[in-house]
Amino acid sequence: LDWWTVGLRGILAILIGLFALFMPGVAIGALVLLFAAYMLFDGIIAIVGAVRAISRHGHWAMLLLEGVADLAAASVALLWPAITVIVLIYLMAGWAIATGLFLLVATLRHPSQQGQWAMRIGAIVSLVWGVLLLFAPLIGALVVTWWIAGYALFFGGALLTMAYRLHKVHAHHKDALLRGV
Repeated sequence: LDWWTVGLRGILAILIGLFALFMPGVAIGALVLLFAAYMLFDGIIAIVGAVRAISRHGHWAMLLLEGVADLAAASVALLWPAITVIVLIYLMAGWAIATGLFLLVATLRHPSQQGQWAMRIGAIVSLVWGVLLLFAPLIGALVVTWWIAGYALFFGGALLTMAYRLHKVHAHHKDALLRGV
């Protein structure tokens, strides 16, 4: 690995993390636009694949429907970005509540397992998180953005640390070569 490419990735991750931390609304908007662009691209590719499949093997209908669904999702994301964010937060809320309920039921049905208290706490935290997202989705979106920022900052710092260590190793080997060792 080249130390400078690892360092560049680290700097980029830190910049993205700072952007998400200090401009969460813009970061959420960028994520929605990225989702819309992907859906648009994926929809076009699926429709092209469906058209090409008509002449080859006749199994094109599901691919065409997928492409239309992708284009519809892209349109919704572009026309109503706030609704897209809210739907994403509600999906996260539903997932957290379902996961919490399933985990809690599992720990209650098998109370003799080691570490049940940790699993129950995890289940309760998941339930609370899901309910909070349901009642305050915009705050939930802000918190999700902060989590992305935190991850990007941590990952960027880890990459910069790795780049520094790679640079030191590279410099040590270069010095050894110059000394003829």
